[in-house]
Amino acid sequence: MTTKQIIFTGGGTAGHVMVNLAIIPEFLKEGWTIDYIGSKNGIERELIEPLEGVNYHAISTGKLRRYFSKENFKDPFKVLKGTWQAHRIIGKKKPAVIFSKGGFVSVPVLVAARMRGVPAVIHESDFTPGLANKLAIPFAKKVLATFPETIDYLPKEKAEWVGAVVREELFTGNREKGLTVTGFKNNKTVLLVMGGSAGSQKINKAVREALDTLLPDFNIIHICGKDNLDEEIDREGYVQYEYVQEELRDLLALTDLVCSRAGANAIFEFLALNKPMLLIPLSRQASRGDQIVNAHSFEKQGYAHVLEEEQLSTESLITAVEQLKKEKVTIKDKMTKYRSSEAKEKVIELIKEQAQ
Repeated sequence: MTTKQIIFTGGGTAGHVMVNLAIIPEFLKEGWTIDYIGSKNGIERELIEPLEGVNYHAISTGKLRRYFSKENFKDPFKVLKGTWQAHRIIGKKKPAVIFSKGGFVSVPVLVAARMRGVPAVIHESDFTPGLANKLAIPFAKKVLATFPETIDYLPKEKAEWVGAVVREELFTGNREKGLTVTGFKNNKTVLLVMGGSAGSQKINKAVREALDTLLPDFNIIHICGKDNLDEEIDREGYVQYEYVQEELRDLLALTDLVCSRAGANAIFEFLALNKPMLLIPLSRQASRGDQIVNAHSFEKQGYAHVLEEEQLSTESLITAVEQLKKEKVTIKDKMTKYRSSEAKEKVIELIKEQAQ
């Protein structure tokens, strides 16, 4: 029997890689040959290159901005170069199928896949499709959605709702290991703060300014993003990390409440783990507003409280965290009624269908 070949793509943020990280091990177990096309400097390279059995290929990629920038004149050429590079890789590897998680690196890959006649499957995590996926959808055979409502924004003949793909290892966390990693020595409520894979200066500042008020009642795990550690802060009950990968499952096992951005992959993982959330979505000034829609969808279902970035201050953060703590039991009760569908198995099945 010949070995099946598959190419994965997606990047720019950790959210554009997490679903790939969830399903790559399943294809490895079944003996598929796996290649990954990503950017030269994106977070996807850090996350994927260490994986055993996965060959990483870096291509040129341009960010397609919605605003004016001098880079806008260079980026179409970067995308063309990336398309040519992806065309060569696909021609050499001859995959049966390509799976894309979105992000701007995926656009040249999907165009090249169409040119090579290789079927491609896209997974859209957000409530409404991002710009990169909007550009790539015409070149895909199938588009899978996390939110049921997303189907309304997709071509009917390609769209299918699958639900949220959650990494299995997150369910294997150990609370005792989390205590060892953090050094927490009491039974205070544990608050996990995450500002997305790049971190958020505004959230970091508000959290650090709120420490005097919060630390008497909370232990705080602060994942603050690359180069955002504040070495001057040394407080009992407060630990900070740039980024966490291996230990994340143990830190989540220890966590009672989460304060986070509202990227779809992350919030569905918190939901699957029954962690009440305070969501601070990226503002419309800094994004297309997808996180705002994600956050309010979760708020409406009773899984989260929302604090808009424009309203974020030290005082509003303290009030919101204390309110979340008061309503923890009610929120957890609503979360237990959510059943993560067998999304991962469904995605794998649909990828294999296209590979036929």
